[in-house]
Amino acid sequence: MYWTGLSADEARKFTAGKDKSKKDKRTTLKEAVKKYVKDGDNLGIAGFVNGRQPISIVHEIIRQGRKNLTLSFQSSGLSIEYLAGAMVLDEKHLSISRMEFAYWAHEAFGISPLFRHLAENGRIELEDWSNYNMSARFKAGSMGLPFIPCRSPMGSDMIKRNRAKVIECPFTHRPIMLLPASHPNVAVIHVQEADIYGNCRIQGPLFTCPEIAMASAYTIITCERLIDHDEMVRFPNRINIPFFAVDAVAEVPFGSYPGNCHGVHYFDEKHIPEFRAACEKFRKGDAAALKEYYDTYIFSVENTAGFIDRIPFSQIQHTQIIESGIGLAADSNTSRMKGDEGFGKAVSR
Repeated sequence: MYWTGLSADEARKFTAGKDKSKKDKRTTLKEAVKKYVKDGDNLGIAGFVNGRQPISIVHEIIRQGRKNLTLSFQSSGLSIEYLAGAMVLDEKHLSISRMEFAYWAHEAFGISPLFRHLAENGRIELEDWSNYNMSARFKAGSMGLPFIPCRSPMGSDMIKRNRAKVIECPFTHRPIMLLPASHPNVAVIHVQEADIYGNCRIQGPLFTCPEIAMASAYTIITCERLIDHDEMVRFPNRINIPFFAVDAVAEVPFGSYPGNCHGVHYFDEKHIPEFRAACEKFRKGDAAALKEYYDTYIFSVENTAGFIDRIPFSQIQHTQIIESGIGLAADSNTSRMKGDEGFGKAVSR
């Protein structure tokens, strides 16, 4: 058996020795990536498809140029597409060596052009799992178990494309599949609310984010807003990720844009197709549009504030109106907000 990220024994030893004290974990995103994300790491990518994706963290990883990464996730779209786009333009920007996953595409916006490009050209190693399998692997990691028994996806040929083992169950004497635990080196997660210690609230589907955080050696959190600790613990049953599983917290509003963040903004139905179209042009042999996209939105800006500043305000507001249902009440402030030249800095402190 070989492990990517930490082995089960390494993870247990690491967790036992880790500082679990309650301390202020606020930092800048740039410093968090610099400290915790290293070349050769296994990254646990949270969110689901284009929902609550850790886009701001991924952009910073690209700017810092990490190499030889393994990506572990259930289903993803934008985060992986951004990482792959940096790689196909120039591996000096970033490189991916391996992926352990169930699905990489954009659902309503179409399949992934760069997945097709990388797979057809044999540029990355792929390990195929079902969504439930990846969720169970993170669950095993969060529980400190080296594996977890599962019936899915026995009866298919997927087992030929991963490290699962089928054994005879010692209790039922029927076949059962064992899934190896997943212990990423670093989890990257975006949430709606966090406090300075790293306690997190997630609105909407959890997407196995608590398990990814608990299974990983380190966890970087970006949040839409930091809230007081006293407010956080008023409702302890709403704390989805506990502080002792988190190592760095950065307040980054719009940290999952142009994907959606439940209760905050919807998908940007203009920007996502524009990005995907540039990826498709690259797949067909024209790299100009993709290069221009990265130069405009990632390499020529310092942070998420710079990225958001380059997207029309009306486009951003539209995603908020759709998600919140505010409608015309929000439109009344449009002209005033359009004149706010500091908008990007205001929304990405």
